[in-house]
Amino acid sequence: MSAVRAFVTGATGQDGSYLIEQLLEEATEVHVLVRAEESEAGSTHPLPQQVHQHVGDLAVGTELEALVAAIEPTEVYNLGGLSSVALSWQEPALTAQVSGVAVGHLLKATHDLQERTGRSVHFVQASSAEIFGRTSRVPQDETTPLRPLTPYGAAKAYAHHLVGVWRARGVHASSCILYNHESPRRPDAFVTRKITVGAARIARGLQDELAMGNLDARRDWGWAPDYVAAMVLAARDAVARDYVVATGVSHSVRDFVRAAFQAAGVEDWERHVTLDPRFARPSDAPELVGDSTRARKVLGWSPTVPFEDIVARMVRHDLALLDDAQP
Repeated sequence: MSAVRAFVTGATGQDGSYLIEQLLEEATEVHVLVRAEESEAGSTHPLPQQVHQHVGDLAVGTELEALVAAIEPTEVYNLGGLSSVALSWQEPALTAQVSGVAVGHLLKATHDLQERTGRSVHFVQASSAEIFGRTSRVPQDETTPLRPLTPYGAAKAYAHHLVGVWRARGVHASSCILYNHESPRRPDAFVTRKITVGAARIARGLQDELAMGNLDARRDWGWAPDYVAAMVLAARDAVARDYVVATGVSHSVRDFVRAAFQAAGVEDWERHVTLDPRFARPSDAPELVGDSTRARKVLGWSPTVPFEDIVARMVRHDLALLDDAQP
């Protein structure tokens, strides 16, 4: 029996898949929450055989509490929830439930487990820079006031506050405020993967245009496995704290598009990109860039992959997928 037993939600997403790989490499016993449909039909990122799967739903708090009580984890990583900012406008109530209220159930369950067993259980919440919203402070750090602009950001802000509430009650609970982070495992429903897939398809002559919304929004983009590593470091530090996890460098969506087309070998990218108001969000934070000084000093964390390399890795992956699909 492993000395470390982790319970992970959101296990089949981009971050969850990288987290599980890291935990298994460290000989951690890994338990994950999966929805019934994922259990029956498989998932985007198939789970390794040694992972213990538990069917449940973030929208059903009693199921979450019962699972934590039964599994008795030493670490809880909450990466689950509705992860699309755009979709949160269409499903605001569901977003509040699975990205906000569910965190309260998990924290309560963690507290109750500690009370029952007499041992510390370390909890990590995957928070988001969207909690800062239309902030006047650039860059943002752990002291920046929360001013979310979207249902997604509001749900994450509620969850972020809950972490502080339960930490004050003795739970080793940390919130990792993750800025935008990408990899080839990012679903193509996200704008970054839409860009890299589009650039790859245009490079191979399979389409001619890429329709975009706001090219001027600026974000702080990092490498997803780096951000997962930060969450594990936070879970295992002696003191629970909140951490901004970011590179400290911002780029515009236009920069991302330019880098993607360059990586795909398309120089005249502007003639292929059109603006479509259908893809513009109702409200978008103008610039989110993080100050990760605390994570760097306390955890010894630092990002390892530069912006251009992140984009290039995603484009190479998408080009390879297209080439492999050719007869």
